Amino acid sequence: MSDLVTGEAVSLDLQPARLASRAIAFTLDLLMQGACLLLFGWGLGTLLTGVDPALGTAVVLVFVVAVLLGWPVGWETATRGRSPGKMALGLRVVRDDGGPVRFRHALVRGLVGVFADFWTTVGCGAVISSLASTRGKRLGDQAAGTFVVRERTPGARHVPVAMHPAAAAWAASLDLSGLTDDLALQARQYLGRLGQLDPAVAGALGMRLATEVAARVGIPAPVGVHPAEFLAAVLAERGRRAYAREAGNATAPVGAAAGWGPVGGGTPVGGSGVPVAVGGVAGEPGGAGAGSGSSGSAGGGAESGAGSGRGVAEGEAAKGTGFKPPV
Repeated sequence: MSDLVTGEAVSLDLQPARLASRAIAFTLDLLMQGACLLLFGWGLGTLLTGVDPALGTAVVLVFVVAVLLGWPVGWETATRGRSPGKMALGLRVVRDDGGPVRFRHALVRGLVGVFADFWTTVGCGAVISSLASTRGKRLGDQAAGTFVVRERTPGARHVPVAMHPAAAAWAASLDLSGLTDDLALQARQYLGRLGQLDPAVAGALGMRLATEVAARVGIPAPVGVHPAEFLAAVLAERGRRAYAREAGNATAPVGAAAGWGPVGGGTPVGGSGVPVAVGGVAGEPGGAGAGSGSSGSAGGGAESGAGSGRGVAEGEAAKGTGFKPPV
């Protein structure tokens, strides 16, 4: 990804297109241009039969320049940076600040492309410049202040976030009106990458996110509960309520009945398949083993309370912290 930051201090995740994909897109455009030259050239040859040779040469020259220069300039201006070849490869020309290109950018790219990148240097100028640039910019891009990016990048697979059943009654009482979409997205991405992060980094980042989320929902995380579990409970409850609103049922059941129960009847998992249990995160002290122990403890409390979430809620309401911390 590029390190592009706009004037509003917004970081843009733009992946510059490399030489191979750009070469394929240029080849596709070149084939189409060649087809246009052959088709319309044959038509012009028929129309210019018997015309003054100088006039015929001038018309043919104008036609060739129009195809070689007008093709990329016209397409990139009309489509904001995409020629047919770039459309096929999922590429787009953008300005150095990430904005859409205009006619002047496309014209400069086209002129430099004809005289320096492709036709006079047989493509050597474009290849050498692209290999030497961190963004893969050819000479036309250097002159116009543009570069080519990939529009089609692999998307992230959003796995529903689940909470431990013992946290369902606690989460149902949260006020989530202050939780913004951006902060919820950060928390979801953190849970999705939890298994890939260094434990120290994961702990610090989770603590920061948990603090921000707790400030938004107006209640601190229960003492002894891992930040990932707190975030998972909040996000799962947020998703449950969104599901209930879309279904037109504000009183939808909490937890597994709403579609966010344990996977396969086992331990609930986070965004990337990382186990999320009350007693800790897998791979850390008090992780999987403690999680299963807490699950059993919570299950015992629920069993003594007639086997329902009401028993957990009554047993923990007096403590004011929600679900139990690890033993």
